[in-house]
Amino acid sequence: MKITSRDNSLLRRVRAVRDGKIEGSIFLEGLRLCGEALDSGLSLEVLIYSEEIARKDKAVQLIEKLTHVSQKTAAVSEKLLASISYTKTPQGIVVLAERPANDEKNFKARQPPSPFLVIMHGVNNPVNVGAILRTAEAAGVTGAITTARTADPFSPKALRGAMGSSMRLPIWTGGNYEQVLGWCGKRGIGTICADAQASKSYTEVDWRVACALIVGPESTGFSAREIALANEAVRLPMLGSVESLNVAVAAGILLYEAARQQGRN
Repeated sequence: MKITSRDNSLLRRVRAVRDGKIEGSIFLEGLRLCGEALDSGLSLEVLIYSEEIARKDKAVQLIEKLTHVSQKTAAVSEKLLASISYTKTPQGIVVLAERPANDEKNFKARQPPSPFLVIMHGVNNPVNVGAILRTAEAAGVTGAITTARTADPFSPKALRGAMGSSMRLPIWTGGNYEQVLGWCGKRGIGTICADAQASKSYTEVDWRVACALIVGPESTGFSAREIALANEAVRLPMLGSVESLNVAVAAGILLYEAARQQGRN
């Protein structure tokens, strides 16, 4: 199928999904992410690729596979692809796919008897959300929860940062902070809040049990009440004049300490 700039309905839908205006669909750009969507078994609504990338050996096989499972496929000019691209430098291929299941029920059904979770509360930068998901999968986390004040893990920026992890990890989005921690308590999952002012160092915690690391906003940190709702609060020791670390960096250090204690790495 060849489309032009006059095919407004399809192009409008692609841009609307890209901009987060349509629920149920996600926008994926680039060979890596489009390949991840295919491998994850998501239902693919639209495949759009440039005539230029279709001439590259690396892309040919993927385009063929995607064509077989996409409901609609279109080859476009580089100029037209640039008009729907999310990146400054178009990557030659775009896919619209179904949004992975991210509801509470599905998430809970996919958890093992002893979960190892990460909870993001008020992390409003989608790049950080994606980076945390990527690190979480690498550290052996069994699932991620994002509260209503956290950036959408399925936005284009977060998807790029996660590099496929958001399509593999069980994710529960839009949870209420207090209710999420209450559910953890009922399941015997210890909740550990990262707080720069905590008295206990992150290495002093026993991470070998079912547990959930909670990371929050860099700008304001957690409120006293939010910290009190967790079972424990831990800090990362800081030298020099540094007050805090980027939330994704901090999450990585904490998750890998937990994974080390659990014998996951």
